[in-house]
Amino acid sequence: MNLFDNENLKWRRFVGDENFDYPIDYEAALLSMRDDGRVDFLYRWAPNSYCHFHRHTADTTSLVLAGELHVIDVDPKTGKELSTKIRKAGDYADKEPGDVHMERGGPEGALVLFKLKAVDNSLAETLAQDGTVIGESRFDDMLARQRAK
Repeated sequence: MNLFDNENLKWRRFVGDENFDYPIDYEAALLSMRDDGRVDFLYRWAPNSYCHFHRHTADTTSLVLAGELHVIDVDPKTGKELSTKIRKAGDYADKEPGDVHMERGGPEGALVLFKLKAVDNSLAETLAQDGTVIGESRFDDMLARQRAK
């Protein structure tokens, strides 16, 4: 599969609303799912736009394929920014569950490959600005949607 030139990818777009005071505009394409809880995604960010504030609850690896991904690590107890990393094309990261952060595409956006391994059926939690959980991505829900298609 060519990730750069593939008209068969089905992108799901996410945007913000009045509940968020930062620009949210990103898309996800599911590449593969396996019964053992492994999921591969391709994500792309619009220039200078964020994804939702979140915590990874899965083992996660990622590889920036194009553009820049700005990662802002946040202290889950205080909500204060701990650090910001600018990951460029070729940058690889391997993270254990519990990583609380914001991600933003750089001036030209970003294209990133994510590989997740669900832990206790959970992939990620979407967080409100105060750190409370407002949503969860669960492996079994995603698998059921895929099988229903």
